[in-house]
Amino acid sequence: MADSLLAEVLEEGLVKLGLNEAAKSAAVLGRYVEEIELFNSAYGLVKVRDRRELIVKHILDSLVPLNIIRNLKQAAPRIADVGSGAGLPGIPLAVCMPGAEFTLIERMGRRAGFLRNTLAVLGLSNVRVEEAEMEKINPPAYFDIVVFRAFRPLEPAIFKGLSRLLADGGVLAAYKGRREAAEEEMAALIKAQKKGAAPSIENWEALPLEVPFLEDPRHLLLIRVCP
Repeated sequence: MADSLLAEVLEEGLVKLGLNEAAKSAAVLGRYVEEIELFNSAYGLVKVRDRRELIVKHILDSLVPLNIIRNLKQAAPRIADVGSGAGLPGIPLAVCMPGAEFTLIERMGRRAGFLRNTLAVLGLSNVRVEEAEMEKINPPAYFDIVVFRAFRPLEPAIFKGLSRLLADGGVLAAYKGRREAAEEEMAALIKAQKKGAAPSIENWEALPLEVPFLEDPRHLLLIRVCP
């Protein structure tokens, strides 16, 4: 990265998250940051004021639940990032989880093209791009973990579409801000479930997260759907 100070912010953030080989991961993620900056004005990938905000609010924010996601399934999980956009959180997670198989699901052609190009630049062999709407992904019931960040509110119709992608025993991991907002979304889902308008929920929990250099509240909403 051209700005050594901001490169230090990235590496220090990875160390704060307890990631092994932080320097190696920082080098790959630094190139990823540069790719986002290169194409951001043309593709509208993220809304940021500067590189530091991009690193903190997008890269580190994507990685903060890494250990939680790792522990959801031990052996070679199949993970989908739905509404991937700029590749967040899928690409940062894939950099730090080389043993996992990632699919970035993005319906917009230009952004899907950006993702393919970025994967080639970064040399990530454990990631593929699926250019399609979530509801049209085949085969369904394939992924062990489905993640999404800044995608859409977790309304019953969206929840139904996400749930169809989960294999038996799979987990939906939704990046959220305030706990109260997550609880409101879950209350609406449970109400819809009782009316038969949403899949049955086995259990759920909202885990607090602390993003390095960021004071805004963050939570990971984990939902297990009844088979």
